[in-house]
Amino acid sequence: MKNERPETSPFFARDRDQHPPAYTPWYKTSVLRSPQRALISLEGTASEITGPVFGHSRLNEFDNDLILNYARPGQMPIGPRILVHGRVMDERGCGVDGALVEMWQANAGGRYRHKKETYLAPLDPDFGGVGRTITDADGYYWFKTIMPGPYPWPNGVNDWRPAHIHFSIFGHGFAQRLITQMYFEGDPLIPLCPIVRTIPDPAAISRLIAPLDMNATIPMDMRAYKFDIVLRGRRSTLFENRKEGN
Repeated sequence: MKNERPETSPFFARDRDQHPPAYTPWYKTSVLRSPQRALISLEGTASEITGPVFGHSRLNEFDNDLILNYARPGQMPIGPRILVHGRVMDERGCGVDGALVEMWQANAGGRYRHKKETYLAPLDPDFGGVGRTITDADGYYWFKTIMPGPYPWPNGVNDWRPAHIHFSIFGHGFAQRLITQMYFEGDPLIPLCPIVRTIPDPAAISRLIAPLDMNATIPMDMRAYKFDIVLRGRRSTLFENRKEGN
């Protein structure tokens, strides 16, 4: 891994048709958070087309192994063990090396380790639910973790979030982090989720769903799911905190 100055060049134009409307009443949070005025398109600034550089010296040994990074000596968290892996790429399919990828999730029972969590599912004393890693020269990353559980949330009378993992990416082309969510292939709660239903383009939804990857499974140990993250451009992954343009 080399801490070199990253490539800088203009971004691909965005196709905004895949993004959800800022105001979607069935997703309650959008009612107060949606912009009141039209969005303004601005040229990329130097701070946006050049980004931070991260080195592996910032990481600890088990930062990307959520099975071990919070467990007590001799213990492991409860739940199905999985490997989540993929590449961080630009629109041309080129890997983004040296990108900091952070992730956080609920435990197998659907509960987060957060002081304001109100769901009644128990905490797992051996699972912290957070990890981070840095992509290699080809943009590749991986995490070992536990399959998160779905959970209810107070958006509607009986709304449930599908099992999902949150991702945060610091790459070469932006000054603030980009945030998205990964869902799991075959989850029946995905089309029922009010957040997912704000996305008008089925192809954009499909890019948020990680397929089962039997070629990467670890026999007698863990299943694998593949989740590629595409930055910028017309085929980019949908980022929930930068709908105006990734």
